[in-house]
Amino acid sequence: MMTRKTVLIISAALLLFCCTNATTNKETNMKQNDTTVTNNVKKEAGVLHVDKQSKNKQDSAKQIVSTPDKDYLTGRISFSKDSRFVKIDPKHCNGRTVYVRTEVAEAFEDMRKNALKDSIVLFVLSGARTFEQQKNIWERKWKIYQNLEPQARALKILAFSSMPMSSRHHWGTDIDMNSLENSYFEKGKGLKIYQWLTEHALKYGFCQVYNNKNINNRTGYEMEKWHWSYLPISHSLLEQYNNTIQISDFKGFSGCETAEEVKIIDDYVNGINSECK
Repeated sequence: MMTRKTVLIISAALLLFCCTNATTNKETNMKQNDTTVTNNVKKEAGVLHVDKQSKNKQDSAKQIVSTPDKDYLTGRISFSKDSRFVKIDPKHCNGRTVYVRTEVAEAFEDMRKNALKDSIVLFVLSGARTFEQQKNIWERKWKIYQNLEPQARALKILAFSSMPMSSRHHWGTDIDMNSLENSYFEKGKGLKIYQWLTEHALKYGFCQVYNNKNINNRTGYEMEKWHWSYLPISHSLLEQYNNTIQISDFKGFSGCETAEEVKIIDDYVNGINSECK
C-alpha cells in the first residue's frame, strides 16, 4: 500500500506535469498564431505589392469608389477647398499653382528626388483642372476651328485636348511634366527624361496613359509623352467614371452635342494605354 507521503509526491508530480504541458501548449498556440499573423501580413503585402504608405493610398481609392460623385469626376469642385487636394511646391512647377491629390503630390515628390540622383530634373506643368478650366481650353479651340462642321471640329480638338467633363485632369491624378511637345522628348535632355520615366515612373505609380496609338490599336487622343497618371487612384476612378457618367451628362459648353457622335467615353475616356488599365 502507498503511504500518505507517496500519494502526496505522486500528486505533486502530476500537477507539475499538467501545468508544464498546458504552458507548452499555450506557447505553441501563441507561436502558431504569430506565424499565421506574419504569413497573413506577408500574403497581404504580396497581393498589394505595396508598403504601408501605398496601402493607405489603395484604401483611399476604395473610399472614392464607394462614394460615386459626378461633381468630383467632372471637375465641378474647388480644389483649394477640398481636403483631398494639395498644392505642389511652386518650385517644382515653374512658379505655377498646381493642385493634385495628396497621394499624387507625395508620389511625385518621391519620384522627383530619386530622378535627381540620376541628374534628371522633373517638374509639373499641369495637374488638376476644374470643369471651367477645361471648358476655357476647349472653347478657345472651338472658336479657332469654327470653319469646320461640329463633329470634325470636335475631333480636331480631341487630338490633344479633352472635352470638358471627360478629362482625367478633373480627378487630380494626372500630371503633365516638363514639356507639352512630343518633339521635346525625342532628343537631347528631353529624350533622357523620357527614357528615365519609361524605365522608372511605374515604380512610383505613374503610367503614360496616351502612348503610341499604333500599339494595340489604341483609340482616342494622340500620343502624349508628357502626360502621366497615378494608377493607384486613377484606376479606381476610371471604373467609377464608367459606372457613373453617361453621354446625357455632357452639357454646358460649346459642342457638347457632339459627345455621342465622337464616342467621347468609349474612344477617349477609355482610350488609354493597356498597361495603365
